[in-house]
Amino acid sequence: MTAGTECLIVAPMIPSARERGAASEQLAAEYLEARGLLVLARNLRCRSGEIDLVCLDAGVLAIVEVRQRAGMDFGGALGSVTLRKQGRITRATRFFLQRRPHWRCRAMRFDVVGVQGPPDGDHRILWIKDAFREV
Repeated sequence: MTAGTECLIVAPMIPSARERGAASEQLAAEYLEARGLLVLARNLRCRSGEIDLVCLDAGVLAIVEVRQRAGMDFGGALGSVTLRKQGRITRATRFFLQRRPHWRCRAMRFDVVGVQGPPDGDHRILWIKDAFREV
């Protein structure tokens, strides 16, 4: 380098957990839509918990939990949906069914979509229909 010139080194941006989560939810929504599901709502939050996606699949209301993990440690993305997490999802679902009575008349199931690997890199999407029952 010659005198008077500057060198700027830019470190690669590492996405935050929130950004990875949002990217994974977007991937999951696109994946499910490509398989014929209609996304009705995203990121429904209440004191009890959160519902990532609410979809309609041939008349069935699918409550979808989206999980992302870089590695397979401790069961990977799908293994991270513990009984405690299932309980939060089912409590949040009860809350939203009270607020949206038109959803109550539909058959319902709880699905899990796992994004294994970084959402902005090489990843694999795994969809488990009817992954768990109300806790």
